Amino acid sequence: MINREWHLLSRPVGWPKSEDFALVEAEVRQPAEGQILVRNTHLSVDPYMRGRMSAAKSYVAPFELGKVMQGGAVGEVVASAAEGFAPGDHVLHFGGWREYATFDARTAVKVDPDAAPLSAYLGVLGMTGLTAYAGLLRTASFKEGDSVFVSGAAGAVGSQVGQIARLKGASRVIGSAGSDEKVKLLVEEYGFDAAFNYKNGPVSQQLREAAPDGVDVYFDNVGGDHLEAAIGSLNERGRIAVCGMISVYNNTEPAPGPRNLARLIATRGRIEGFLVGDHYDLQPQFVSEVGPWVASGQLKYRETVVEGIENNLEAFLGVLRGDNTGKMIVQL
Repeated sequence: MINREWHLLSRPVGWPKSEDFALVEAEVRQPAEGQILVRNTHLSVDPYMRGRMSAAKSYVAPFELGKVMQGGAVGEVVASAAEGFAPGDHVLHFGGWREYATFDARTAVKVDPDAAPLSAYLGVLGMTGLTAYAGLLRTASFKEGDSVFVSGAAGAVGSQVGQIARLKGASRVIGSAGSDEKVKLLVEEYGFDAAFNYKNGPVSQQLREAAPDGVDVYFDNVGGDHLEAAIGSLNERGRIAVCGMISVYNNTEPAPGPRNLARLIATRGRIEGFLVGDHYDLQPQFVSEVGPWVASGQLKYRETVVEGIENNLEAFLGVLRGDNTGKMIVQL
């Protein structure tokens, strides 16, 4: 059996280029004791992967040059040498960017294709959803009656943040997105009270118009001018949860910080970064609360699906460009 898998050949400078990567063929490795062989059906591409392409020290090890990359994936077990796993089982794991993956079974989690579409375990019911849940409720200490602003609000994480805030009693939910079509989606389908296209004018001005009484919580997926605008509109004791800063991921020089940080003194505001890996203890609570919302249709989600392993890189670049609405999925 031949496997197709994506390798990182060189570390990108600025925007990743196609010559930094290669789709190569490799022999499928049969499972050793305690391992399983999985045929991937759905792969995840996410903004954080850009950081792993750099050699800079970070919270997660960089991708190794000349070796297959990793990412979230869902697939079907085709061979097992591990107790508790059998051919036909479906599992969530981190052996993405390839058609077949052989790995230790202890790193896999069984998922039920009858309970939800398999792709949902990479998004709304997976790490993406938990990121939204933990960042809003724990890091930002959301409470009923808060006014919430979310950047990148039509993305996989942002769209879920806004809806969870609404379902938990936010007084107002505001989102920013990169197109008028996405803005319409946020208001008409996801139930945001207001949204704006950040390309249509200064973010600070548009945010003041959308949230004239200020914001209590800002969930940051973008950084840059969005973070500065949020600080400018932050209410007393406001909280900012920094999930990502996609606006600076491809910069070749350090981006300047917000010019109005001194305002945090007057507002007694708080900024805190977080990683979903620090909050896996919330997983049971997350599934028990969010699962029924998804099943009932109270919490809606979108997916942008790209077909074929050969298009995995283009799907990833599409996430960096903001091409996706909701979770970007590669279907094999």
